[in-house]
Amino acid sequence: MFDVQQEAEKLGHKLGVFDVGTLNDTIAQGRMNDLILMQEALQEKKIGDIAEQIHESGRKLVMIAGPSSSGKTTFSHRLSIQLGALGLKPHPIAVDNYFVNRVDSPRDENGNYDYEALNCIDVKQFNEDMEALLAGKRVELPVYNFVKGEREYKGDFLQLGAEDILVIEGIHCLNDELSFSLPKESKFKIYISALTQLNVDEHNRISTTDCRLIRRIVRDARTRGATAEETLARWQSVRAGEEKNIFPYQEEADVMFNSALIYELAVLKQYAEPILFGIDKECEEYTEAKRLLKFLEYFVGVGSENIPKNSLLREFVGGGCFQV
Repeated sequence: MFDVQQEAEKLGHKLGVFDVGTLNDTIAQGRMNDLILMQEALQEKKIGDIAEQIHESGRKLVMIAGPSSSGKTTFSHRLSIQLGALGLKPHPIAVDNYFVNRVDSPRDENGNYDYEALNCIDVKQFNEDMEALLAGKRVELPVYNFVKGEREYKGDFLQLGAEDILVIEGIHCLNDELSFSLPKESKFKIYISALTQLNVDEHNRISTTDCRLIRRIVRDARTRGATAEETLARWQSVRAGEEKNIFPYQEEADVMFNSALIYELAVLKQYAEPILFGIDKECEEYTEAKRLLKFLEYFVGVGSENIPKNSLLREFVGGGCFQV
């Protein structure tokens, strides 16, 4: 983790953006498009390097985990493309499709469904299916219907050949309890998180957690019809789940990938502010919304039109080329 943070700091110097002030200067000088292209190129190179490591390892299971709004889904698709360029045949699999039916989900101490818990996943079925695939058998994969809260089967069959590889993403993927029956030597583990390299100034750093929260507020409003109030109300529960189920396993990873984009808050500002302004003063989450709005005031806002279609940021603002 320390090495990844150091790498992020060096990236900022390479791009000439060290803090919010130099980012705003870049925008004001009309150099934002160049910054976007350079940042995206560096990130694509990193994904390509990881694909090379996987190819050389010969492992058949790529396990991707990371906290909420780290960009796991888009990363898994981009990694799959890089693996395909190396002659492999990747198959992205979301562990979320193995959720138990909502009525059978565990509940937390407040009586709410605990979607971050491992036993929210049908671990037994997941292992049976992955074992069968590794053995060369034909398997029908499930799709989870989040509207109905039920796992469904719609004829999505898969059978692995010599060049096929599974790219599996989910919050528990670094925890061997999820994949207890699968051989350790077949797993290549990747930890992904948005570790921002920007500071407000020389004395005040930007919280990585705040960046992920703003990403989630924007995505939830776009894809799930959730208000900022609802996302903020659930955030502490999400964070508690990360502390329990993700962070203890992060050093188990073979590689770590930093999904933070040095320019992203200038773009997210345009999407997050109208949503946050919608929170009523009487709401319990109003104080937190005001804090985030005050934070976003530091940034000069820019549009999303120059962001590449395969960018990780597209997972949150929309308009991407992947179905996420």
